Amino acid sequence: MSVRVGMVSLGCPKNQVDAEHMLFDLKSEGYEIVADAALADVVVVNTCGFIESAKQESIDNILEFITLKNEGRIKAVVCTGCLAERYRDEVLKEIPELDAVIGIGSDKHLPEIIREICEDKRGICEFADKEELSLEGGRIISTQPFYAYLKIAEGCDNCCSYCAIPEIRGRYRSREMEDILKEAKWLADNGVTELVLVAQDTTRYGSDIYGRQSLAKLLEELCKIDGLKWIRTLYAYPERIDDELLGVIAREEKLVKYLDIPIQHCCKEILEKMNRPGDRESLEKLVEHIREKVPGITLRTTLIAGFPGETQEQFEELCAFVKKMRFERLGCFAYSQEEGTAAAGFDGQLDEEEKNRRADVIMEQQMFISDSINAAEVGKTIEVAAEGFDRYAECWYGRSAKDAPEIDGKIFFSAKRRLTEGEYVMVHIDDVMDYDLLGTMTED
Repeated sequence: MSVRVGMVSLGCPKNQVDAEHMLFDLKSEGYEIVADAALADVVVVNTCGFIESAKQESIDNILEFITLKNEGRIKAVVCTGCLAERYRDEVLKEIPELDAVIGIGSDKHLPEIIREICEDKRGICEFADKEELSLEGGRIISTQPFYAYLKIAEGCDNCCSYCAIPEIRGRYRSREMEDILKEAKWLADNGVTELVLVAQDTTRYGSDIYGRQSLAKLLEELCKIDGLKWIRTLYAYPERIDDELLGVIAREEKLVKYLDIPIQHCCKEILEKMNRPGDRESLEKLVEHIREKVPGITLRTTLIAGFPGETQEQFEELCAFVKKMRFERLGCFAYSQEEGTAAAGFDGQLDEEEKNRRADVIMEQQMFISDSINAAEVGKTIEVAAEGFDRYAECWYGRSAKDAPEIDGKIFFSAKRRLTEGEYVMVHIDDVMDYDLLGTMTED
């Protein structure tokens, strides 16, 4: 009888791509992949270890499946991903009920490790060099079938003072463009119409292997692939956004006019402590320049509130910046004091309540901005990728080109016929509901 394996992947889309590679390897080795991990023999938890809330979510998931194991409903639990890579032996020491803890460089050994577990070997710890994490190979797409994440690089060289990713994932490694294009073509041939490019820093792509930033060239080549309709880019660092990239986004029809730019803050002193360049003036000029070069572009950003030493005046500067820039999409997170990072040792650490309060203030402010932006959509007819039917609301839902999967809002709409997942339809926007839009599909 074949061994049933279930996987729960947490954290960012980059981690999800790793999970899809592991699923392919497991299936290739004869394991049965089950969608509901609670029905598996062996559960693999692909963890996130980026910030405290993500680590807690990973631990909660592990403990949930260990409970099922203790009840005899599953046979084994394996931990991999960023939490495993970051804390290594500590994970098994703190959670001895785990059957295996493996680092990201050992993901390719997962089928063999599960085989050992099935032979009653327990307490396995394996940590190969993190750069042995392969960026190539087959995948089992775990998103909705019409869109997929395309990881173009691994690791990070930015060394922001608050971030543990370079320690967890290693140095920045771009994939060869030929390999990326080959994978993108395979995805398109298998029904994917929307590609979402991800890396820790997409704008650095190519600098290490080609000697220059090559994201613009890569995007141009991706646009030549038949079958692709929407191509969007996440995690574009502000200091590396240039006119070559903006020109390609403006020119190519398949490139959705959407750019995710993790700015984190606008105050020069805070940015310097974060080990990031720029200041409020330069960032405001950049945003204005992007909007000038790519009319109608949707800009998403992320911010950190409550960074060590952030004064009330500096926080108010951030609030004023957000109010002036009117980002179409924005997320703000309370600073997480991560051990092993430079910022963890900085003076002026704020208490959790104050950090969370500041993040809430930013998000409340953004809510009013989003309400205004969404209200301007009422009366327009826009293209929507249908994602499914909501049985409770009794309507369909989907996303426009202005919305990235999983992180942005939805469009809920009525339709007179049954739709298929990934079908692109025209929807007249009738109303607004929080961060989402309500509409009616127009007649074909």
